[in-house]
Amino acid sequence: MDFNAGFSIVQMDVLREIGNIGSGNAATSMSKLINKKIDMQVPSVNVVAFDEVMEMIGGPDKLIVALYIRIQGEAPGSVYFILTKEEAEFLVRQITDDTEFKLLDDKAPNDIAISALHEIGNILAGSYLSALSDFTGINMQPSVPSLSVDMAGAILTVGLLELSHVTDYAIVIDTKINDQSDSSGIHGQFLLLPDPESFSKIFSNLGINEHE
Repeated sequence: MDFNAGFSIVQMDVLREIGNIGSGNAATSMSKLINKKIDMQVPSVNVVAFDEVMEMIGGPDKLIVALYIRIQGEAPGSVYFILTKEEAEFLVRQITDDTEFKLLDDKAPNDIAISALHEIGNILAGSYLSALSDFTGINMQPSVPSLSVDMAGAILTVGLLELSHVTDYAIVIDTKINDQSDSSGIHGQFLLLPDPESFSKIFSNLGINEHE
């Protein structure tokens, strides 16, 4: 499985560095939010063909929590931040100090969860897009997040199908979040889906040819 086909080593190194800077900024903001030291790492960054995105997150039948954010500005695109239900519950418990919190209340996310997860989405998207903007000199701003709790296929298929008509790739930034009290950590995926012209603009501004 050649996730990064068509993209150069230099491009992948730049994307990895952007991911690392973004995660460092996000960790600082998350630490302030929950008043605990947070360590955030980016184990890998891949450019993935759309038909492999679903496989990476566990298949179309996997229950996921997804925050969707539209990128506005000079290089528009879309962002999904994906967690398992258990990981999302853990993050909400950290923010709210409610150790008994359950994400699904009568089969729908409750207001506390939505508010907390939106804040996490704002922090992560803001941090990664800020790093990308700083590197490229391109203005990119996140929209207000929207939250979905459903099977991966139901959440992602429509969006990916629409985008697949105009572009072939998503940038997948693996995101590992640890606090001092939990050694296992949380492993989420940040899917960055630039609009077709945005891919070219991002790499052009980095002084890198789009393909080898």
